[in-house]
Amino acid sequence: MAQAAQLLLLLLFLAAGAGAGAGAAAGPATNRTLLVFLLAGQSNMGGRGGATSGTWDGVVPPDCKPSPRILRLSPELRWEEAREPLHQGIDLHNVLGVGPGMPFARAILRSRRLPPHAVVGLVPCAQGATPIASWSRGTQLYGRMIARARAALSSPSSSSSLQGPAGRPKLAALLWYQGEADTIRRQDAQLYTPRMEAFVRDVGLATGQGKFIDLVRQAQKRVNNLLPNVKYVDAKGLPIATDYTHLTTPAQVRLGNMLATSYLATL
Repeated sequence: MAQAAQLLLLLLFLAAGAGAGAGAAAGPATNRTLLVFLLAGQSNMGGRGGATSGTWDGVVPPDCKPSPRILRLSPELRWEEAREPLHQGIDLHNVLGVGPGMPFARAILRSRRLPPHAVVGLVPCAQGATPIASWSRGTQLYGRMIARARAALSSPSSSSSLQGPAGRPKLAALLWYQGEADTIRRQDAQLYTPRMEAFVRDVGLATGQGKFIDLVRQAQKRVNNLLPNVKYVDAKGLPIATDYTHLTTPAQVRLGNMLATSYLATL
């Protein structure tokens, strides 16, 4: 196994007022809460666990197993039972494996801070090797993410994996893992703060390894301090694969649980 991951991080943007709330009263199984989470950024959000040697090894840890209470929005904008690779058909032209989305969903569903019949709806949007400039308003990736978010929120789930319909979807958070592509050039690293601030405000959810990685990390921490409803989750120290870039499968599981802990602390 390669050395521990260097200075990578993840930002968790919370939709204002979208939390489930601690001690929420349980509703009937036919009136489930559908909590929607957007997953965006680059390759480590898309998932490369077990897939850094040209093919995916097919290993699915217990924390990543399918569940009838975890759905994903398909490339065709239909809800279906989620399973690895979660970004299949979304993170294009890449070999995909395990990402943090499934362990995140399983971890929050284990918490008593969610209603007993809550369902998690994951909306994969990540694309490997993309700088933050590729996610600014008006770009293809930004437009795709917003279109998928609107589709996810447009109507209750009708997935056959649910026993009874889910309630009206609620946008809970955007999980964002990106920054490696902006660590190569000093100019990109120095522009990261304003670009990140603009991205957060444009999305409306806040109301890797180059030599300039320290500048990008500092910029992300500044955004975390400047904007409300933004949580900072640091992936520093998680093990990476032999390509020295992507998280291993166990690291993705740990990251998903770290994200869940951060999200649940806001409820």
